Amino acid sequence: MYIETPNDPQFNTYYTKHCKYLRLKGFQPKTFDAYSRAIRRIGTYFDAKLDDLSLDQLLDYFHDLLDSHSWSAVKLDLYGLRFFYTHVLNKTWVDIPLIKPPKTTRIPDIVTIDQANQLFRRTNKLSYRVFFFTLYSLGLRLGEGIRLQTGDIDSTRMKVHIRNTKGNKDRLVPLPEKTLLIFKKFWWIHKHPTFLFPGRKRGLSNVHLVDHPLDRCGIQTTMTAVVKQMGIKKKYLRTHYATVSPLIYWKQGQFADNSKICSPHR
Repeated sequence: MYIETPNDPQFNTYYTKHCKYLRLKGFQPKTFDAYSRAIRRIGTYFDAKLDDLSLDQLLDYFHDLLDSHSWSAVKLDLYGLRFFYTHVLNKTWVDIPLIKPPKTTRIPDIVTIDQANQLFRRTNKLSYRVFFFTLYSLGLRLGEGIRLQTGDIDSTRMKVHIRNTKGNKDRLVPLPEKTLLIFKKFWWIHKHPTFLFPGRKRGLSNVHLVDHPLDRCGIQTTMTAVVKQMGIKKKYLRTHYATVSPLIYWKQGQFADNSKICSPHR
């Protein structure tokens, strides 16, 4: 959700400087968005007056924030404000002792091979079907899959170069032969010179002309719809890559064949 920037000259000066520092620090886009959103939200709450907030004011803000948002939002706003005070205002940050998110350890539910199989079969749009298959076969995060480019596929060494991952790091992941075959079939359908998963707005006939990859919102909406159709109640839809991936690719009859995954009419 986008939060408007308060209409105050002094705040706008601070906010612009805040964004410049965030960019120069090399934060990932999601961190940049979270820390900049934090200052907009806090600025709105305090009528754009952030120069000298008292402990009581901050306790009121984070208490009210927790009524409408998760602990994750509280932490991100706290970290964003700390960055703002330290770098923009050049003030020593004093931790707020009463704000301490509870420690939780959750084990994500594991999607079975059979459920993964169903998920791919029930995804009607080709680009989403291949995209979901790619995430499961390579063990990727959503953003990592979206950013994949044709040049990242090394069919000689059978590796995929995953760029700009969490922590600003790159990594190489194994490329199963069947996944490579699917990539080749899928590319011959869209023939985009750069993106492995180009955006869908221009349609199949002009997909090679798009200048952006698949839309994150469209991917998430499609996944939600398919999961609802399947009746899966699990909150965290993850596959244990290290143990399930070999079964998906090398256990005959356990998974849909390549031709079905890449069939454009489904």
